[in-house]
Amino acid sequence: MKNQNRSKYTIRFTDKALTTISKHANLNKPEQVKQFIANLQTTNGYKRNLCIAYNKYCKYYQIQWEMPLYKTEAKTRRIPTKEKIEMLIARASPTLSLKLTISKETGLRPIELHNLKVKDIDLDQRLIHPTTAKNGSARTLKISSNLRTTLENHINTNKLNLNDKLFKGTSDAYGKNYRAMRNNLAEKLNNHSLKTIRLYDFRHFYATKLYAKTRDILYVKQQMGHKKIETTLIYTQLLNLNDDEWTCKTANNVTQSTQLIENGFEYVMEQDGLKLFRKRK
Repeated sequence: MKNQNRSKYTIRFTDKALTTISKHANLNKPEQVKQFIANLQTTNGYKRNLCIAYNKYCKYYQIQWEMPLYKTEAKTRRIPTKEKIEMLIARASPTLSLKLTISKETGLRPIELHNLKVKDIDLDQRLIHPTTAKNGSARTLKISSNLRTTLENHINTNKLNLNDKLFKGTSDAYGKNYRAMRNNLAEKLNNHSLKTIRLYDFRHFYATKLYAKTRDILYVKQQMGHKKIETTLIYTQLLNLNDDEWTCKTANNVTQSTQLIENGFEYVMEQDGLKLFRKRK
């Protein structure tokens, strides 16, 4: 698969899928594999991915089989609240907290985050230049001043060089560590709704908030690294914003108005000699 220029993610998933299948079925017996996949108590999406991985195996070893078709179920993504996202970040270990903050502020895929090198971080401009996964579009992502400071401390504390990876380990380990922390916190707080928040939901949280702020679906598509606009359009359906999700400010001169606009506020109206501005929380 490396010779076919497949991504590391595709190679790793295919290997993992074939390992799973081989524990329960003979890889050289297609009907046995087909039966194992059919009997799995899981989503059609996962079954479909197993079939795709096994199909690669069959093509390589010239094994004849008819790949079953599994129609994936359309599900609306549930976006966690800002309070729950920040609770998970606050209760995580320093390194995991940093990873989750990056996920929240940039919407990076876990594999993209773990592929980051120090040279991909522009601390002066507060920019991240990730290597995009899934053959997506290249992009540049802005980070907050607080995240910039935390990243700088992380790089200095670990004495990382420009070509060093920002984090050790793999995206799979990142997911396992997150789930362990999340589940422990859910049990400790007796708040089992936390267990429904997946690592990828940090990415969805970012995209939904970005669309709420900009109302520019093409910009969201670019920032998410999506190849197809259809993938991005789902976020237009996820907005459930209340009036209390606005921060409102007033200005009575040009200097104050300019400062508000530079900080992301938009002009709404003028009343009693004051200009009213608002910004999404």
